[in-house]
Amino acid sequence: MHENNQLHAHSALSRIRNYLGSHSLRYFAGAIAVILAVVTMMLPSAYTVEGPGPTQDVLGSSSGSDVISISGAETHKDSGKLLLVTVNAAGVPGYPVTNAQALVAWLDPKQTVMPQEVVFPVGQTSEEYAEESSHEMDSSQSSATNAALSYLKGKGMDVSGVKVSMHVDDIGGPSAGMMYALGIIDKLTEADETGGKTIAGTGTIDAKGKIGAIGGIRLKMLGALRDGATWFLAPESNCNEVVGHVPQGLHVVKVSTLDEAYQALVAIGQGHTDGLAGCTAS
Repeated sequence: MHENNQLHAHSALSRIRNYLGSHSLRYFAGAIAVILAVVTMMLPSAYTVEGPGPTQDVLGSSSGSDVISISGAETHKDSGKLLLVTVNAAGVPGYPVTNAQALVAWLDPKQTVMPQEVVFPVGQTSEEYAEESSHEMDSSQSSATNAALSYLKGKGMDVSGVKVSMHVDDIGGPSAGMMYALGIIDKLTEADETGGKTIAGTGTIDAKGKIGAIGGIRLKMLGALRDGATWFLAPESNCNEVVGHVPQGLHVVKVSTLDEAYQALVAIGQGHTDGLAGCTAS
């Protein structure tokens, strides 16, 4: 029985050798190319893939807790929503993407593909990436709180005993600062600023209320429209990326300070939108 198995194995090897020997390398080139292409597509990509991420109503709750919790002052409910917007990213530390996934994303107009070095430093670990993102979020929330309370103090409100804390799951980075600041102001004022509308926006903010540029604004506009927003507050410094890319059904207002953003919010809520400035290319 053992000898028969050996004979069968030897015979099979002989047939394979004869088959390979009777065909040139050119005959197998197509199959080899296909195999190499498949292997290459399955390898880790040197690109990041970004798409529209989830949104969060800063006037609402996340995992059972208020996104913005305020103590030391009376708070007020608003009938609408203020959405912070995000970008989903793959190909960043801790979230690998294959060459095949990057190719599919490159063909999708609702996704962007960029070299990894544009998004994060070469060699950055997943722990370092997560820590940096968390630190940026914490700093953004602190700046938003300072800017909002300073703004209200300038309007004559006593905010000396007000304390603000924020709770959002799985969202990092600095780009939600403006929406946090607007949410704080909204909750501390009696006015129904949104007028029942869903208004989205993005932008960094410093303690003095200056609004700065962010990344991925085209994708964030898509996410805002998907989740019901009809108005979008965008940093003036992002206008060149906005022009020509506003999805149908979304109206964009450019802002550069917290005061401009709040005045735009009130105008939208009241339906007085004729005087609001949109983005133009510089």
